[in-house]
Amino acid sequence: MKATDFTDLVQRFDFLTERESADHLAVNCPADRLLELATALRDELAYDLLLDVTAVDWDAEHPRFTGVYHLYTTERHEYLRIAANCTDDIEPTLPSLSTLYPAANWHERETYDLMGIRYEGHPDLSRILMWDDYPYHPLRKEFPLAGIETPLPADDVAAQTNAKVLPAPMMGGPFVAPTEGPMSQAEPLAKDESWTEKEENQ
Repeated sequence: MKATDFTDLVQRFDFLTERESADHLAVNCPADRLLELATALRDELAYDLLLDVTAVDWDAEHPRFTGVYHLYTTERHEYLRIAANCTDDIEPTLPSLSTLYPAANWHERETYDLMGIRYEGHPDLSRILMWDDYPYHPLRKEFPLAGIETPLPADDVAAQTNAKVLPAPMMGGPFVAPTEGPMSQAEPLAKDESWTEKEENQ
C-alpha cells in the first residue's frame, strides 16, 4: 500500500487521527499503539529511515508533552510525521523505537536528556549531553533562557580549572514571545537589554 495521504493510512490504522501540517503528511497516534504503527510502517510500507525523534513541551496544557517522530521511505521519497502524547505530565514516558530503528537509540537519549521523557524499553537511557546527575532538562519550558548555575560534576575538575557553570549572557534579551496571532510570528523576539549592543533592536 502506498501511504500517500491520510485516507490511505486511516483505512489501515483506524486509531490514527490527522494532524495539521504545513508540509508533510502528519498523524496523531496513541502512545500505546506507537510500536504497532512503527512496525507496520517499516515492514509493510517501506518507511525504512527514522530521521528524527524530538518532543514538544506545551507547558500548562494537558497533555503537556508530545513525542514527535519523522520517518522517510527511500523507496517512494515520502516523509511522515507521527505525534504521540505522553499521558503523564509529571513522569512522561513513551515506548522506545530502538528495536525497530537503530537511530532511535541516540535520538531518544537526546530527547530524554533535554526534555525528560523516558523511553520504555531503551537499552541504555543515559544522558548524552549533560552529566548523569544533572538535575534539570534544559529544553523544558520552566528552564530559564539564561540557564541555571549548577556545580560541575567533578570537584577535582572545578578545583583545577577554577571553572563553574555560569548563566549565559542573553544577547539582546530577555526574550519574549507574543501570546496571540499566528505561530509563524510567535518566535521569541529580543528586547534590547544586552551588554554589547549599542543601538536598540528594531
